[in-house]
Amino acid sequence: QLQLVESGGGLVQPGGSLRLSCGVRGSRLDEYAFGWFRQAPGKEPEAVSCISVTGTTNYAGPVKGRFTISRFWNTVYLQMDSLKPEDTAVYQCVANWDPRSPSCTMQPQYTYWGQGTSVTVSS
Repeated sequence: QLQLVESGGGLVQPGGSLRLSCGVRGSRLDEYAFGWFRQAPGKEPEAVSCISVTGTTNYAGPVKGRFTISRFWNTVYLQMDSLKPEDTAVYQCVANWDPRSPSCTMQPQYTYWGQGTSVTVSS
């Protein structure tokens, strides 16, 4: 069992930066792949990024080159730069036990989901 708790959301102006954190409680964390999903008002959830047990990363097209996912011990980070109004959403941290795969999935088939942290990009 894992518990995921996100933090770091807030209001930021277009072009600004935020760093989201996902605190993970559980054991054998090095056997889990992690990711971030987001859901904007009135839209379906979409994958943002993921990171595998080997550190391989994937990014959705709209955030590639602007967002960076990383993991360190029991925390997963999402560094968000050059933010745009269309990045406004609730961001959720996700996790899946996947010790053998060198890659990670951008499909919403993760077992564990956090409650989310809200990001608003507006002037």
